[in-house]
Amino acid sequence: GPRARQRETCLGGGAGSARRRPAPRPARPTAPSGPGGRGPFRAGEQLRSRRAMLRTRWPRGLRAALCPGPRRAACGPCGRGWLRPEGHDTGVKVYNSLTRRKDPLIVGSADAASWYSCGPTVYDHAHLGHASYVRFDIIRRVLAREFGCNVVMVMGITDVDDKIIQRAREVGVSPASLASLYEEEFKQDMAALKVLPPTAYLRVTDSVPLIVSFVQGLVARGHAYATARGNVYFDLQARGAKYGKLGAPGPRPAGEPAGSDKRHAGDFALWKAAKPGEVWWASPWGPGRPGWHVECSAMCSTVFGGRLDIHSGGVDLAFPHHENEIAQCEAFHGSEQWGNYFLHAGHLHEKGGGEKMSKSLRNYVTIKDFLKTSSPDAFRLFCLRSSYRSGVDYSRDTLQDAERLLRALAAFLGDARAYVQGQLACGPVREDVLWERLSYTKGAVRAALADDFDTPGAVGAVLDLVHHGNRQLRAAAEAPGGPRSPAVLGAVISYLEQFLDMVGVSPAGQQSAAGDSSAAALRGVLEELVRFRLRVRHFALASGAPPGPARQQQLLERRPLLEACDALRQDLAARGVSIKDRAGTSTWELRDQQPDEHAPER
Repeated sequence: GPRARQRETCLGGGAGSARRRPAPRPARPTAPSGPGGRGPFRAGEQLRSRRAMLRTRWPRGLRAALCPGPRRAACGPCGRGWLRPEGHDTGVKVYNSLTRRKDPLIVGSADAASWYSCGPTVYDHAHLGHASYVRFDIIRRVLAREFGCNVVMVMGITDVDDKIIQRAREVGVSPASLASLYEEEFKQDMAALKVLPPTAYLRVTDSVPLIVSFVQGLVARGHAYATARGNVYFDLQARGAKYGKLGAPGPRPAGEPAGSDKRHAGDFALWKAAKPGEVWWASPWGPGRPGWHVECSAMCSTVFGGRLDIHSGGVDLAFPHHENEIAQCEAFHGSEQWGNYFLHAGHLHEKGGGEKMSKSLRNYVTIKDFLKTSSPDAFRLFCLRSSYRSGVDYSRDTLQDAERLLRALAAFLGDARAYVQGQLACGPVREDVLWERLSYTKGAVRAALADDFDTPGAVGAVLDLVHHGNRQLRAAAEAPGGPRSPAVLGAVISYLEQFLDMVGVSPAGQQSAAGDSSAAALRGVLEELVRFRLRVRHFALASGAPPGPARQQQLLERRPLLEACDALRQDLAARGVSIKDRAGTSTWELRDQQPDEHAPER
């Protein structure tokens, strides 16, 4: 029958809560008894008990798949209650920053769970402080492989920002060139860390018309206002008591700060009027560029509309960034709850220092430098050994611990495989012990991962299995001869490899190449070339003259420029670079097969 409606406040209370029976916790596997003892790898036995923004043309059924209409429980009496979604229950309980407790993870569809990830502001090198991307990549993989939940992930790339503009001035390049360089480097570094790419990247500079439309919607709904200076601000007073879902402070007292054109001190910028020498776009309020907080809201709403399953980012983004995203999206869509689950990852600190590793603090280790001496597999195992929500101290010692564990895993797999192949001279193993331990490990790993993606508990259970397997192999080696038992060791090998593959770790712990630097440089050159060609086309097609003979003459004079653009497009196509001219922009991609050189320009 249909799920009963229930009231749930942020703290899980509310009227009638005392009469509600708590949801049963998933059964924990019971550790098997028998010989084998309890070794140093005991952690496995200690497991802790969507109205759409724009009328976008979508393929039939896609919007319904990504943004099913929410049917939700009533809001709690405090006005900040969490609305339990209806949809597919993944079987996972996840710590939700909206409620500050573990909630059942219920997504709109098991085939297309919507997930928005705040991406980087690309003005400097990617570094190990971006460990949150590795941690969330692990969660994404676990959802798909262990719980059968396919994720549609969108990541926003901030490629215009005060920091980008400032850094570009310092190094003497355009903000677009600087952002393009570091965006490509970020993608290369994520690939080197074995982070799966999102379903789609969305750049701010490619999304400005969408952002402008989003801001217009907020103004029309009375949640934002424009000023005489050409700025647009979100009006926190209009939000009222709904502001602060993530535990942030409410609106500040009314009163315009000195030198500001805000109405209230807490209002934040949706559109920033252009300053001399800065990049800008046209808007109904004059030339300018988007504010940081509205970028993610608009881009996410473009894809997922008024309902989002999962939103993730570092814990430092909870306030004000994610809080402001919630305020903007719920005001725009007229919804009580836009995002259902907010997941925040802890910071990576250098051991002995109290500050997070970040670009702004200049206290980071770049990913390229890290990969010169260490492997991405060791770093992943390092991340797996702590909760994604916790801060973690990084040092050479802690990384070496992960490397040692990786070698131990590889050694056991090698020995077990040699036993299965008959290359290890030893006697029979206690099949009953290993079969029972393997069954227990499978249940323990799933229970741990279902408990807010408890990767330390899951890894502990796996290491415990390795410990018992090693004990059996050692005992058999001391008494060679007799019947062999390859099947159980083969099953253990298969399960361990499946687990490691699920979390993105290579059993051999071999270092992956960070990527050919020449390939990254070539992609940067292509970005610049396509951007230059786009400017030439815009100039050739634009005309300030009114319709008539003068305009026709001007376009005729500029026709050679368009022909040159067509020739460049065809020449690059012959070399496997396909350029597509779309409304207002151009994109490119590498192709294995050469397209028809005489294909008409689109």
